[in-house]
Amino acid sequence: MEEKQQESRLLRILNGIERVGNKMPSPIMIFIYLSILVILASWVMSMFGVSVVNPVDNSEVAVNNLLTGEYFARMISEAGANFAGFPALSAVLVIMLGVGMAEKSGYFEAVLTNVVEKAPKQYILLIIIFSGVIANIAGDAGPIVLPPLAALTFLKIGLNPMAGAVLGYVSSLAAFAANVMLGMSDALVFPFTESAAQTILPDIELNVAMNYYFIFVSTFVLVPVIYFVLTKISLPQMGEYQPEFAGEKLPAAHKGGSLSDKEIKAVKYANWSLLATIVIVAVLALMPNSFLANAETGSLISGSPFMDGITVLMTIMFFVPGFVYGKMTGQVKDSHDLSRMLSSSMADMGSFIVIIFFSSQMMAYFSWSNMGTVIAISGAALLESANGIALIIGFILLSMFVDFFIGSASAKWAILAPIFVPMFMLLGYHPSFTQILYRIGDGIINPLTPMQAYIPVVLAVLYKYDKRSGLGTLMSNVLPYSVAIGIMWIIMAVIWYLIGIPVGPNSPVLL
Repeated sequence: MEEKQQESRLLRILNGIERVGNKMPSPIMIFIYLSILVILASWVMSMFGVSVVNPVDNSEVAVNNLLTGEYFARMISEAGANFAGFPALSAVLVIMLGVGMAEKSGYFEAVLTNVVEKAPKQYILLIIIFSGVIANIAGDAGPIVLPPLAALTFLKIGLNPMAGAVLGYVSSLAAFAANVMLGMSDALVFPFTESAAQTILPDIELNVAMNYYFIFVSTFVLVPVIYFVLTKISLPQMGEYQPEFAGEKLPAAHKGGSLSDKEIKAVKYANWSLLATIVIVAVLALMPNSFLANAETGSLISGSPFMDGITVLMTIMFFVPGFVYGKMTGQVKDSHDLSRMLSSSMADMGSFIVIIFFSSQMMAYFSWSNMGTVIAISGAALLESANGIALIIGFILLSMFVDFFIGSASAKWAILAPIFVPMFMLLGYHPSFTQILYRIGDGIINPLTPMQAYIPVVLAVLYKYDKRSGLGTLMSNVLPYSVAIGIMWIIMAVIWYLIGIPVGPNSPVLL
């Protein structure tokens, strides 16, 4: 009885957060107001001469006043560049050509119908979570593909698709310190860690797999934690889906029903075409002197055309089976049908593109102001007197705090690594352990930070299924995941430290 009362109290709190959040202005206006706030804050902080000394090179980092003619000129002249250069924009639009083909042709619906008829519901949920966790192998593809696909899957199995969208978003973004394979996340942070470590030990040699043992174990701890939050908190909070409030026409998957013989045959051939595409890409990537590998090192991960073009490769992998299915079912009769489907998928991204324009301006203004760097260095000064477990938890909390102000993982680590890697080394900690602590803090807040580049993606999906949804819907549903994941990872990091297990090959906790 007491447990039910506590659960009810928790749901009331989360529903309250959602109501307050959804009473806020539209995402467009929120980013406009935040832009104004950044400009005014930079003016106030510069008036008071707020600055810090970068401990790496002893240079002064001051807050830049954006309330000047010089910066107003930049706001006007660079608005287009801010928009065009936004990290998520090109990746989302390119990959949506493939995803749109697979969705509009009916391929996704057919595959999900097959899966739903054959697999128990709990297994489907675990597959979605696991797919999200390992999706960072492919860089930006996870938070782009998973939210709409998970929402459609939930709709198909009779669950609230809003919960599915949030699940796809969280599982793909929180897993910065979890995976069964090395991927983009490892390649992003490794160079900063190694160069920072060599300022203390010039001959030290690190490797890109330095966190592999920890992230591998994390995968199988993270999946059940996310599943627990989904089934015990997120789904009860969302409640039964109400399709009458859909912001757009519901996907065809809402009709339900079994596949016809023609559709079953089309799915089979489409799946074979997908497998053939994967095999062709794998052969091209793994053959000697592959044009997809780094020309100098031969690596497929670091600085390679393979990783640089992963978005295009993912697009092809969605497009091919979608096209094959459409041709065999008669959905794609000629080039006009193909053009119509691709145009329709781009039209569905209209609200996302508008939000991106305003969010890109706000993030650019914040970067110009130097406030993120000042906050990060100021936070570092607070940890100088800590050690042991207090230092470990303190650094994770600092990484979480900085993540609220700087969205890019590499940009944050470029600031923090030269400060904390040497500092931790002088205290006896191996650089690999410092790196995994940073990745933990970053992963906890990734889905929750307003600086996340993929917020417009999931907001567009939420609106598609419920036009009443907003930022409050997203944040109130993400919060329980971040809290649970944070508790799990902090406990795991402390246990790892106390036992002294290496976090990766040739990567002990202590020097």
